[in-house]
Amino acid sequence: MRGKTAEDLKLLDLLDPVAEAAGYEIVRIRLMGGDRQRRLQIMAETPAGEMNVDDCAALSRAVSEVMDAADPISGEYVLEVSSPGVDRPLTRLKDFETYEGLEARLELDRMAEGRKRFRGVLAGIEDGQVCLDLEGETDTVLVPFDWIVEAKLVLSDELMKRGAAQRADRLGADDDASHRED
Repeated sequence: MRGKTAEDLKLLDLLDPVAEAAGYEIVRIRLMGGDRQRRLQIMAETPAGEMNVDDCAALSRAVSEVMDAADPISGEYVLEVSSPGVDRPLTRLKDFETYEGLEARLELDRMAEGRKRFRGVLAGIEDGQVCLDLEGETDTVLVPFDWIVEAKLVLSDELMKRGAAQRADRLGADDDASHRED
């Protein structure tokens, strides 16, 4: 899920160590567009789940150096480094645990219980499976992580409140740090 195509996966193999050395984790990578105007989109974050403009610039510089040297993409492309955003894609098993209690939308590569798309509240992970509480259902659905082709948090009031609280916590921590330096 972090990469969709064989080319994406090769780029992940090349760039994961670069991101890790710079202190980031690649959440998702996509090489989009045709032969003429291509765009390499990298969504990343720190291990703490943060990514600001300075982080994007730092990772972009680190990635650019390696991309220029290795030249893995034929032709011209635009590099775009960003945070995953508030209604982020869920691409790693740990994401489903981190965002437990929030609503998500999942798409599978095969039919399960008569459908390929699910929407429900994340209920953690269990033995490599994503636990999902569906509205109106009493049992928690277990979906094998390997069957998921797309997953994303659903933009909701609860998600927005959680994001605001995390930003406030970070700002408070920054204020505390600046007061200690004085």
